[in-house]
Amino acid sequence: MFAHFASKVALQRETIDAARDVFEREVVRPALAAPEGLGHVEAFCEAYLSYVERGVFPGGCFFAHALAEFDAQDGPIHAEVVADQRAWSQVIGRQIEIAKRSGEIAPDVDGEQLAFELLAALELANYLSTLARDPSIVERGRRSVRATLERARKNAGTGGVVHVLER
Repeated sequence: MFAHFASKVALQRETIDAARDVFEREVVRPALAAPEGLGHVEAFCEAYLSYVERGVFPGGCFFAHALAEFDAQDGPIHAEVVADQRAWSQVIGRQIEIAKRSGEIAPDVDGEQLAFELLAALELANYLSTLARDPSIVERGRRSVRATLERARKNAGTGGVVHVLER
């Protein structure tokens, strides 16, 4: 296999690129059909949990695994993993800010903290459902996302928001 790639780093980069394509197809694109703001936030969360639940990658989310593998390392792959994680957090964060501006989320909500809490619920659902091989844990992730977003909605108008996480 190494004969096809110039180096181990080149192989790792190609693997990450392929995983990005899968993530885009399975998580990002489906969620873009929802309305911007809170609709996108909910749809991104549901698409991620569905991606985990369906076992798109047998070991859970590829990027969560990469975070665990490369978190204490230095080098170009660590930098790519950090950039991907930041980009995913920023995608959620931008939609939270849109939701705040449109009145779907209370104006005093700390958008970065809300994004952190949502991503924490998603990642823990990924890790624990993969570890325990128990897909019912993903439902706990859904409930956590719903509760977190409900707290953010307090004192905000929620007219017309699509609640994609409700099943």
